[in-house]
Amino acid sequence: MAGYVRDDLPDEEVQRQRDLYGPFTQSLRELVDAGLRTLVDDEEVRAVQAEVEALTARLRAHQLDGAYGVRFSAQGRGRPWGNTVVGLRNAVAPPLRIEHHPDRDGRVWSDFHLGAVYEGPPGLVHGGVSALLLDQLLGESAGAGGRPGMTATLTLTYRQGTPLGDLRGEAWIERSEDHKTWCRGHLVGPDGVTVEAEGLFILPRWARERIASEQPHPTPRYCE
Repeated sequence: MAGYVRDDLPDEEVQRQRDLYGPFTQSLRELVDAGLRTLVDDEEVRAVQAEVEALTARLRAHQLDGAYGVRFSAQGRGRPWGNTVVGLRNAVAPPLRIEHHPDRDGRVWSDFHLGAVYEGPPGLVHGGVSALLLDQLLGESAGAGGRPGMTATLTLTYRQGTPLGDLRGEAWIERSEDHKTWCRGHLVGPDGVTVEAEGLFILPRWARERIASEQPHPTPRYCE
């Protein structure tokens, strides 16, 4: 279970960190966007570069050894804050805020905005970014339906270009069998569905063994 760290932080501490790192990471996203689209003169670019390098050195004074992983509590609720799609502390993530249907039937959705840093063809979302988002959405669907797993296969059909800007993603469970779950989903732009996806998600052996060893058998929600 490498990368999954049980820390049992109290809710108050989790919220404190959320309040601290959420705005901080958003400021980093704004910096990346500003750096991409700036038209200031050469001297100003060099001056800002020096400041950014100094700030980076300050942050590197004390940091994790390796990737962030997933922290989780005794209840199994994970905090995938390093995740490249939904991560609270990952400036690469848009991030998506994925909503789960209250009946835990596997239906999930997210309304989000993709700006210039996610561009592939001019004015359009990079096709690999679309795949990245749908992989996450389908995986969240499997977990939301109590059938968590990791991606085994992912197939995409690009119906039309996905424009930068406001978008919606949706996913749902199509069927499940033992430790395998098949999900479907799509991205939607102003002119309808842009990308469709279907995927197979498999609960890994270590998670199946952990479930079998516990009574009662909880769904390991840190796999979502």
